[in-house]
Amino acid sequence: MARPNGVVIASERFWAFSATGGRLVEGVMPRPPRLVARIPLVRGLARLALALSPIVHRTGTARRIERIGLLAAILMSFGLVFLPHRVSLIAGAALTLALLVLLFRGRTLSLHGAEHRAIAAAEERRLAATWAGDARPSRFSPRCGTNFAALAAPVTLLADRVWPFPLAVWTPLAVMVLSLALTMELWQAVQDSGSRVARAFLLPGLALQRITTREPSLEETRVALRAVASVLSREAAS
Repeated sequence: MARPNGVVIASERFWAFSATGGRLVEGVMPRPPRLVARIPLVRGLARLALALSPIVHRTGTARRIERIGLLAAILMSFGLVFLPHRVSLIAGAALTLALLVLLFRGRTLSLHGAEHRAIAAAEERRLAATWAGDARPSRFSPRCGTNFAALAAPVTLLADRVWPFPLAVWTPLAVMVLSLALTMELWQAVQDSGSRVARAFLLPGLALQRITTREPSLEETRVALRAVASVLSREAAS
């Protein structure tokens, strides 16, 4: 996760936030109960919720007012499904715009590219060369949340069209939650597969990253590399 003033790198067990000013904040990722982690659909929703922990944690990466605003925006997005269609569209567009400004302000786009480059450097075992500026791994990542968002949109539209139960006041919320859970299962299957057909599901998200990332400077890349080094060192020590 790229922030306006730094980069968050997370594994399943640890996270680290490296700020542009040199500050490094480290934390432990919460883990869902074993039973929850084994239940299809439920496990995906749990992973989505826990992925926000570096941001919403008190010692995390965001100020209190930003944490409150982000959580409020997420809760409000679920509430929109209960509004009349036209009102929901207008409010949804305004909320989306506000979230985009909140999430992509400042140097976020360049640091987003740095985040991807640092992760690719670790996967390609070119950390030192990337730190020195001799290597420049791709700023595009197949595991970016942008790819998840690109998958979630068509899944939600399809779920809305094929919903098999009678319409009720809670139906839009149920469709949204189910769509997120289904997308997470699809996302995980694509990530675990080496098939070219499966990888084709990532193409819309990779194309969208041309908008959500910018070419990072060496300084910005090093910010992300410090977070990667923190996570890798704790993984190796555990």
